[in-house]
Formats: sequence, structure tokens, C-alpha cells
Amino acid sequence: MRLFTSPTTPFGRKVQVALIESGLADRVTIDIVGGTPLDPGTMPLDRNPLGKIPALVREDGGALYDSRVICRYLDQVSGGKLYPTGAALWDTLVLEATADGMLEAAVLMVYEARLRPEELRFAPWVDGQWGKVSRALDAIEARWTAHLAGPVDMGHLALACALSYLDFRHVALDWRQGRPTLAAWEAVFAQRPSLIATKPPAA
Repeated sequence: MRLFTSPTTPFGRKVQVALIESGLADRVTIDIVGGTPLDPGTMPLDRNPLGKIPALVREDGGALYDSRVICRYLDQVSGGKLYPTGAALWDTLVLEATADGMLEAAVLMVYEARLRPEELRFAPWVDGQWGKVSRALDAIEARWTAHLAGPVDMGHLALACALSYLDFRHVALDWRQGRPTLAAWEAVFAQRPSLIATKPPAA
């Protein structure tokens, strides 16, 4: 298989973590690409016409995107290690979706600062994106402790990648403030080998 990604994309990191956790890392070649919504650069447009990464080319030549689709595929190939069966699956999917939604908002905040001319930037819009992140963090702190204490699944891995990205790009906003349970969980979970191996470079 062939994975198109970047060292700094949190969604690509999530897939790389899933590869390691599912035991498939040695079956994938990593291609580093880059681009933005304004310039696709070296993004694999022939594999994902949306111009986004990660994109995974399967062994049969077909391409998969986005990260949630790729992770479900990797789980199927590896024999079902990342997603539980039965009723527990829905909690895992919701937690993964929540983590991905946090990432989407956090990435948009970065784009606003880096891609939009300063005179056109709209601070209330940025605040609104952080509001999404903050509400999600509060919900996880209040209601997801039992799940986070249970068997590791894709929800755990997605959340760990999301929290790491907040440290990587938005450290000044201090997501840990007022969330001691989540902060304590992250401090331990971040020591997993898959997360250490895929940690993004210094900003």
C-alpha cells in the first residue's frame, strides 16, 4: 500500500498511528506531499480530487480517503483491532468524529492566520472555531472518562492526535486549563509507542 501524507497533518498522523497499532506499518510506503486550499502543490489529485491528505492507495490500486475511511479499511485488513463490535462501536465512532471535528476547526484556525490576508481576517470566526474545540473538550472531560479508561480503540487514538495537534499549533490557548481528567489521561496515553513514533516536528 502507499500512503500520501505530510509530517504535520494531524489526519495523516492519525492514519500512521492506526497503521502501527494494527501491525500494518511494514506494508505501506509513505509518500510525503504538501499543498494548501489555495495551491494543491504536490497533493495527489489523481488519487483524491478534493486535494486533501491522507490518501491511501490499496494493494489493488484503488484509493481511499479521508482518514476515517482509511482507518476503517486498515481495521478490516488487520482483523478488527481498532473498532469494537456491537453497541460499543457507536461510542467509538462518536468519539472519533468528535476528535476529527476538533481537528477540522483547529486546522481552519491555522489557515485563517496563514492564508488569509491580515486585513481580511475575521476574529469572531476564529473564536467560533475555538468554541467548537472548547465545547468538545468540555464534553469529553464531563462524559467520556469511562470510555477512555476502557480498551484502546480508534476513538482513543483519534483523540490523542487531536490533543497533540492543539499543543502543536495552538499551545497558547492551553486546552488543559479546567480539564484535569483529560489532561491526566493525555499525559499517560501520549507515551504509547505509536504516538511517540509519529510526533510532528517542532513548529
